Amino acid sequence: MGAAGLAGAVVAGATEPAHAAGESMQLDRLGLVFLSHINDPATTSLFPGDPEFTLETVATVPNDGFYMQYVREGEHTGSHWGSPNHFQEGGLSADQLDPLDLFLPAVKVDIRRKAAADADYAITVEDLRAWERQYGRIPDGAAVIAWTGWERRWGTPAYANLDEQGVIHQPGFSVAAAEWLIETGRLGVRGALGTDTFGPDVGIDETFPVSTLLYDKHRISLENLANLVQLPATGAWVLVGGPRNHNGSGSTATIFGVIPPR
Repeated sequence: MGAAGLAGAVVAGATEPAHAAGESMQLDRLGLVFLSHINDPATTSLFPGDPEFTLETVATVPNDGFYMQYVREGEHTGSHWGSPNHFQEGGLSADQLDPLDLFLPAVKVDIRRKAAADADYAITVEDLRAWERQYGRIPDGAAVIAWTGWERRWGTPAYANLDEQGVIHQPGFSVAAAEWLIETGRLGVRGALGTDTFGPDVGIDETFPVSTLLYDKHRISLENLANLVQLPATGAWVLVGGPRNHNGSGSTATIFGVIPPR
């Protein structure tokens, strides 16, 4: 089956257009990229106040005939996704989402230069319009991913970038940009905001207005992403993994970039 056939099978019954590849594409020609950091307590940057993350060896091959670790972490540890109930009372939980909520056309908006100059930079509607002038319209129901360059700080205090008052300084999306993406259908009912920071909100705004807007429908967040240099600006998909915990607000995840051949 070609990739278009697969995409057609996956999105059957969807109310939004499939952002599918050409009929000639073969699945064995698709590229796969890890968009998640390795989950390791020694290097994983934790959001201030989140539960401690530990890995404990509880069985070894010499002693028990098998090897196993006991994982203790919050649902939003490391690279992860968030579901609507994370910020919306009564919103859909991880186990209530449809598979289509976790398989989305992806676009990458490069704001590295602006974020390097201003750690509190908020992506504007004009930034998104400029992206569209170069690459075309953002497909409906997309994962719109901010490439801020913050990944290079992972595992260091510079990732949280706390000031003397403990305030996080990280770039994100402006409320106006999130509203525009939602109101024009570019996020649609299902879609995502993604970033290589702690979340889609600018770090200094502790009221999380962008996240609150985002989670109003099926929409999800993709946070603490990695390897965005390998994701093209347009034409790829994201496939979001991780356990679907009962009443879960998301999950630590292996998130894949699915890249068609050029």
